[in-house]
Amino acid sequence: MKSSLRSHFWKFVIRKMYKKRMTVSELRAQDASAAKFMGHLPKDVKVENININGIDAAWIRPSDANRKKVILHLHGGGYVTGSIASYLRMCILMAQTLKMNVLLPAYRLAPEHPFPAAIDDVLKIYRWLLEQGHQSKDIIISGDSAGGGLCVASVIALRDHEDALPAAVVCMSPWTDLTMRGQSHMTKSKSEAMLTADALREWALSYTDEQNLSNPLVSPIFANFHRFLPLLIQVSSDEVLLDDAVALAEKAKADGVDVTLKVWDGLWHVWQVLGDAIPESRMAFEEIRQFVCAQFDGMVRE
Repeated sequence: MKSSLRSHFWKFVIRKMYKKRMTVSELRAQDASAAKFMGHLPKDVKVENININGIDAAWIRPSDANRKKVILHLHGGGYVTGSIASYLRMCILMAQTLKMNVLLPAYRLAPEHPFPAAIDDVLKIYRWLLEQGHQSKDIIISGDSAGGGLCVASVIALRDHEDALPAAVVCMSPWTDLTMRGQSHMTKSKSEAMLTADALREWALSYTDEQNLSNPLVSPIFANFHRFLPLLIQVSSDEVLLDDAVALAEKAKADGVDVTLKVWDGLWHVWQVLGDAIPESRMAFEEIRQFVCAQFDGMVRE
């Protein structure tokens, strides 16, 4: 299917905004500026800002949401930037399309809070959901970019701690290999609208040290995926993290995981973040909705 005219326009704008090399401070300022384009909240959605054991978070609640089902979404930003405000537009459309409440936490960022601070925060948030009475089988963990790698790593950590696991995992353009072995870091550098290999390398070393980059909780493609969950991965054919997504799918599938890999043509890294500004975002969330419904309706549990 051909990309929409709106997506072509936004790809051009994003290339102009993000291809310039920026410091972490500049990235965070850009993130804050982007959040101003959120616009007004839809009338059928409420956003409740809360604090969970010292971690800021937002509940995004559509009026027609299933009260039992929850999406725990981990935002992207290379582990060094990203915020609740800049991801509201994306998560509102996701909540509306899936008719589920979305919990969006502001986990701690590097370099001030390097690995394992982000994972520690995610585990704390997930366990808090269970303490509030949510059943693990009613929770989906999703994430985009660094948040995609983080949600996979967090589930691996939960499994290894023998916690009750959520129903499934959804990854959007996940960053899963901080050792940067994927060939697409080079082969897709011209078609990529947002990321550069040099920036990714800098962010990786802000998150953890060189010797720890192959830690499965940092780069989950090095993990053992036994007893992992059904996994949906969305990625663009034009982005430098294409190989991260493909490698994750191949590794998880080889370990017996039920994996669905969807490669979208002509878009860019985490196009879903634009929410209703482009039709491809709604289409991607509809694809996620179908995957999520299949997990809730057809799951067999021990």
